[in-house]
Amino acid sequence: MSLPRIVSREQWRAAREELLRKEEAVRRAREVLGAERRGLPMVEVDPEYVFEGGDGKATLLDLFEDRAQLVVHHFMFAPEWDSGCPCCAAFLDQVGHLAHLRARNTAFAAVSRAPFTRILPFKARMGWAVPWYSSAHSDFNRDFEATVDSDGDPVERPGLSCFLRDHDRVFHTYSVYDDGLDGLGTTAALLDLTALGRSPAGSERLRLHDEYDD
Repeated sequence: MSLPRIVSREQWRAAREELLRKEEAVRRAREVLGAERRGLPMVEVDPEYVFEGGDGKATLLDLFEDRAQLVVHHFMFAPEWDSGCPCCAAFLDQVGHLAHLRARNTAFAAVSRAPFTRILPFKARMGWAVPWYSSAHSDFNRDFEATVDSDGDPVERPGLSCFLRDHDRVFHTYSVYDDGLDGLGTTAALLDLTALGRSPAGSERLRLHDEYDD
Protein backbone atom coordinates (compact mmCIF):
# COMPACT_ATOMS: atom_id res chain seq x y z
CA MET A 1 0.00 0.00 0.00
CA SER A 2 1.33 3.41 -0.98
CA LEU A 3 1.25 5.88 1.92
CA PRO A 4 1.38 9.71 1.79
CA ARG A 5 4.88 11.16 2.04
CA ILE A 6 6.02 12.47 5.42
CA VAL A 7 6.64 16.23 5.69
CA SER A 8 6.99 18.88 8.38
CA ARG A 9 3.96 20.61 9.91
CA GLU A 10 4.80 23.78 7.94
CA GLN A 11 4.99 21.88 4.65
CA TRP A 12 1.72 20.13 5.42
CA ARG A 13 0.00 23.44 6.20
CA ALA A 14 1.21 25.01 2.95
CA ALA A 15 -0.04 22.01 0.94
CA ARG A 16 -3.33 22.06 2.83
CA GLU A 17 -3.89 25.76 2.14
CA GLU A 18 -3.23 25.22 -1.56
CA LEU A 19 -5.74 22.39 -1.65
CA LEU A 20 -8.23 24.46 0.37
CA ARG A 21 -8.27 27.12 -2.35
CA LYS A 22 -9.19 24.45 -4.88
CA GLU A 23 -11.87 23.02 -2.56
CA GLU A 24 -13.41 26.46 -2.12
CA ALA A 25 -13.49 26.92 -5.90
CA VAL A 26 -15.30 23.59 -6.24
CA ARG A 27 -17.76 24.60 -3.50
CA ARG A 28 -18.54 27.90 -5.25
CA ALA A 29 -19.01 26.08 -8.55
CA ARG A 30 -21.31 23.59 -6.81
CA GLU A 31 -23.42 26.46 -5.45
CA VAL A 32 -23.75 27.92 -8.95
CA LEU A 33 -24.67 24.51 -10.33
CA GLY A 34 -27.24 24.05 -7.57
CA ALA A 35 -28.90 27.34 -8.47
CA GLU A 36 -29.06 26.25 -12.11
CA ARG A 37 -30.55 22.92 -11.03
CA ARG A 38 -33.28 24.67 -9.04
CA GLY A 39 -33.96 26.81 -12.11
CA LEU A 40 -34.65 23.82 -14.36
CA PRO A 41 -38.14 23.74 -15.91
CA MET A 42 -40.52 21.04 -14.75
CA VAL A 43 -42.93 18.74 -16.55
CA GLU A 44 -46.33 17.63 -15.31
CA VAL A 45 -46.72 13.93 -14.59
CA ASP A 46 -49.90 12.85 -16.40
CA PRO A 47 -50.07 9.04 -16.00
CA GLU A 48 -51.90 7.77 -12.93
CA TYR A 49 -49.24 5.45 -11.58
CA VAL A 50 -50.36 2.87 -9.04
CA PHE A 51 -47.91 1.51 -6.47
CA GLU A 52 -48.24 -1.08 -3.74
CA GLY A 53 -46.94 -0.34 -0.26
CA GLY A 54 -47.50 -1.18 3.37
CA ASP A 55 -50.97 0.37 3.34
CA GLY A 56 -52.02 -1.17 0.03
CA LYS A 57 -52.46 0.72 -3.24
CA ALA A 58 -51.02 4.22 -3.55
CA THR A 59 -50.69 6.90 -6.22
CA LEU A 60 -47.65 9.08 -6.85
CA LEU A 61 -49.49 11.87 -5.05
CA ASP A 62 -49.90 9.61 -2.01
CA LEU A 63 -46.12 9.17 -1.82
CA PHE A 64 -45.83 12.89 -0.99
CA GLU A 65 -47.49 12.30 2.39
CA ASP A 66 -49.13 15.75 2.01
CA ARG A 67 -45.72 17.42 1.65
CA ALA A 68 -44.60 19.79 -1.11
CA GLN A 69 -41.70 17.72 -2.43
CA LEU A 70 -40.86 14.07 -2.97
CA VAL A 71 -37.50 12.37 -3.53
CA VAL A 72 -37.78 8.85 -4.98
CA HIS A 73 -34.90 6.41 -4.72
CA HIS A 74 -34.98 4.07 -7.72
CA PHE A 75 -33.85 1.00 -5.82
CA MET A 76 -32.63 -1.79 -8.11
CA PHE A 77 -34.78 -4.82 -7.30
CA ALA A 78 -36.06 -6.69 -10.38
CA PRO A 79 -39.18 -8.88 -10.11
CA GLU A 80 -37.19 -12.10 -10.48
CA TRP A 81 -34.52 -11.23 -7.89
CA ASP A 82 -34.56 -12.75 -4.41
CA SER A 83 -33.06 -9.65 -2.78
CA GLY A 84 -32.27 -6.03 -3.57
CA CYS A 85 -29.09 -4.60 -5.07
CA PRO A 86 -26.22 -4.40 -2.52
CA CYS A 87 -25.07 -1.03 -3.88
CA CYS A 88 -28.57 0.43 -3.57
CA ALA A 89 -28.78 -1.06 -0.08
CA ALA A 90 -25.53 0.66 0.88
CA PHE A 91 -26.92 3.95 -0.45
CA LEU A 92 -30.14 3.57 1.55
CA ASP A 93 -28.12 2.66 4.66
CA GLN A 94 -26.51 6.10 4.58
CA VAL A 95 -29.73 8.11 4.21
CA GLY A 96 -30.24 9.91 7.51
CA HIS A 97 -33.32 10.07 9.69
CA LEU A 98 -36.25 11.13 7.52
CA ALA A 99 -37.48 13.58 10.17
CA HIS A 100 -34.97 16.14 8.85
CA LEU A 101 -36.37 15.91 5.30
CA ARG A 102 -39.96 15.81 6.46
CA ALA A 103 -39.50 18.94 8.58
CA ARG A 104 -38.42 20.63 5.36
CA ASN A 105 -41.65 19.71 3.57
CA THR A 106 -40.01 16.87 1.67
CA ALA A 107 -40.97 13.19 1.56
CA PHE A 108 -38.66 10.32 0.67
CA ALA A 109 -39.56 6.87 -0.68
CA ALA A 110 -37.87 3.92 -2.35
CA VAL A 111 -39.51 2.39 -5.43
CA SER A 112 -38.65 -0.93 -7.10
CA ARG A 113 -40.15 -3.18 -9.77
CA ALA A 114 -40.10 -6.21 -7.47
CA PRO A 115 -43.50 -7.25 -6.09
CA PHE A 116 -44.18 -5.95 -2.61
CA THR A 117 -44.23 -9.52 -1.29
CA ARG A 118 -40.48 -9.67 -2.05
CA ILE A 119 -39.71 -6.14 -0.93
CA LEU A 120 -41.28 -6.57 2.51
CA PRO A 121 -39.06 -9.40 3.86
CA PHE A 122 -35.91 -7.78 2.45
CA LYS A 123 -36.87 -4.45 4.04
CA ALA A 124 -37.39 -6.23 7.37
CA ARG A 125 -34.04 -8.01 7.02
CA MET A 126 -32.29 -4.67 6.48
CA GLY A 127 -34.14 -3.06 9.38
CA TRP A 128 -35.33 -0.06 7.35
CA ALA A 129 -38.32 2.10 8.22
CA VAL A 130 -38.18 4.13 4.99
CA PRO A 131 -41.38 3.98 2.89
CA TRP A 132 -40.87 1.50 0.04
CA TYR A 133 -43.27 0.81 -2.81
CA SER A 134 -43.56 -1.66 -5.65
CA SER A 135 -44.09 -0.29 -9.15
CA ALA A 136 -44.56 -3.80 -10.59
CA HIS A 137 -47.96 -2.99 -12.12
CA SER A 138 -47.07 0.34 -13.75
CA ASP A 139 -44.62 1.86 -16.23
CA PHE A 140 -43.13 4.17 -13.59
CA ASN A 141 -39.62 2.68 -13.72
CA ARG A 142 -39.46 2.77 -17.50
CA ASP A 143 -40.96 6.24 -17.78
CA PHE A 144 -38.37 7.63 -15.39
CA GLU A 145 -35.51 5.62 -16.94
CA ALA A 146 -34.82 3.47 -13.87
CA THR A 147 -35.47 0.42 -16.06
CA VAL A 148 -34.03 0.54 -19.57
CA ASP A 149 -33.88 -1.96 -22.43
CA SER A 150 -30.58 -3.62 -23.32
CA ASP A 151 -30.72 -6.01 -26.29
CA GLY A 152 -34.44 -6.39 -25.65
CA ASP A 153 -34.06 -7.22 -21.95
CA PRO A 154 -34.99 -4.91 -19.06
CA VAL A 155 -32.02 -3.67 -17.05
CA GLU A 156 -32.33 -1.97 -13.67
CA ARG A 157 -30.60 1.35 -13.05
CA PRO A 158 -30.03 3.12 -9.71
CA GLY A 159 -31.18 6.69 -9.47
CA LEU A 160 -33.04 9.48 -7.72
CA SER A 161 -35.99 11.46 -9.06
CA CYS A 162 -37.46 14.62 -7.54
CA PHE A 163 -41.06 15.75 -7.75
CA LEU A 164 -42.93 18.89 -6.77
CA ARG A 165 -46.62 19.11 -5.87
CA ASP A 166 -49.02 21.98 -6.58
CA HIS A 167 -52.25 20.92 -4.89
CA ASP A 168 -53.20 17.73 -6.76
CA ARG A 169 -50.86 18.32 -9.69
CA VAL A 170 -47.48 16.53 -9.65
CA PHE A 171 -44.41 17.74 -11.55
CA HIS A 172 -41.10 16.04 -12.30
CA THR A 173 -38.21 18.42 -11.63
CA TYR A 174 -34.98 16.41 -11.66
CA SER A 175 -33.40 12.95 -12.00
CA VAL A 176 -29.88 11.57 -11.59
CA TYR A 177 -28.59 8.05 -12.20
CA ASP A 178 -25.65 5.68 -11.76
CA ASP A 179 -22.40 7.45 -10.78
CA GLY A 180 -24.33 10.68 -10.32
CA LEU A 181 -25.42 9.29 -6.93
CA ASP A 182 -21.86 9.40 -5.61
CA GLY A 183 -21.64 11.81 -2.69
CA LEU A 184 -25.42 11.95 -2.20
CA GLY A 185 -27.48 10.52 0.66
CA THR A 186 -27.32 13.21 3.35
CA THR A 187 -30.32 15.43 4.07
CA ALA A 188 -28.54 18.50 2.66
CA ALA A 189 -27.41 16.69 -0.50
CA LEU A 190 -30.91 15.33 -1.18
CA LEU A 191 -32.51 18.75 -0.64
CA ASP A 192 -29.96 20.27 -3.04
CA LEU A 193 -31.49 18.10 -5.80
CA THR A 194 -34.98 19.49 -5.27
CA ALA A 195 -36.64 22.49 -6.87
CA LEU A 196 -37.04 24.27 -3.52
CA GLY A 197 -33.54 23.52 -2.28
CA ARG A 198 -32.54 23.37 1.36
CA SER A 199 -35.04 25.92 2.64
CA PRO A 200 -38.56 25.22 1.36
CA ALA A 201 -41.32 27.51 2.64
CA GLY A 202 -42.19 26.62 6.20
CA SER A 203 -38.91 24.83 6.93
CA GLU A 204 -37.52 24.78 10.43
CA ARG A 205 -34.00 25.02 11.78
CA LEU A 206 -32.14 21.79 12.38
CA ARG A 207 -33.19 20.00 15.55
CA LEU A 208 -32.70 16.61 17.11
CA HIS A 209 -34.80 14.22 15.04
CA ASP A 210 -37.22 13.57 17.91
CA GLU A 211 -37.80 17.30 18.55
CA TYR A 212 -39.59 18.19 15.32
CA ASP A 213 -43.34 18.76 15.38
CA ASP A 214 -45.10 15.87 13.64
